[in-house]
Amino acid sequence: MYKKYFLFLITISMLFFSCMKKASTCAYEDQNVAATTAEIAYLQNYITTSSITNVTQHPCGVFYTVENAGSGETLNLCNTITVKYGAFVLGAASPFDSFTDSSGIPFILGRLITGIQKTLPTIRSGGQITMYIPPSLAYGSAQQQDQNGSIILPSNSYLKFEMTILSVQ
Repeated sequence: MYKKYFLFLITISMLFFSCMKKASTCAYEDQNVAATTAEIAYLQNYITTSSITNVTQHPCGVFYTVENAGSGETLNLCNTITVKYGAFVLGAASPFDSFTDSSGIPFILGRLITGIQKTLPTIRSGGQITMYIPPSLAYGSAQQQDQNGSIILPSNSYLKFEMTILSVQ
């Protein structure tokens, strides 16, 4: 009798646990924001006067050029991506930040600025993209400083990011 009861409990337990969905551990949500009309016009003018070609406008207001689409699964905000990148104030020749080592640096997509979160999923692992990001989708009015307290990025800066995705997890 105890054997039948024991087998019944095990069977019910297995059915119950096999039907349960795993809880999502992703704490990042898509931000429903877009650049202002003035920011979009500024970027359009920059792209036109700089003779940049093959540019696409994302619905959020970021402009981008895909140099290589890459392959693999579509990114989501909870993916850890390993990238190489250069971050420039628009029009500057030298980056204010970069990581170009061939091993790359890992980031969780959902922890990056909104402009990157929105645009980077247009490529996959191995892909390469250049993004032109307005201030409202970057750091806004917050100036960025280095560890010595020197301002490396003025407030309301328009940015250009050149990124290569090395891997996705």
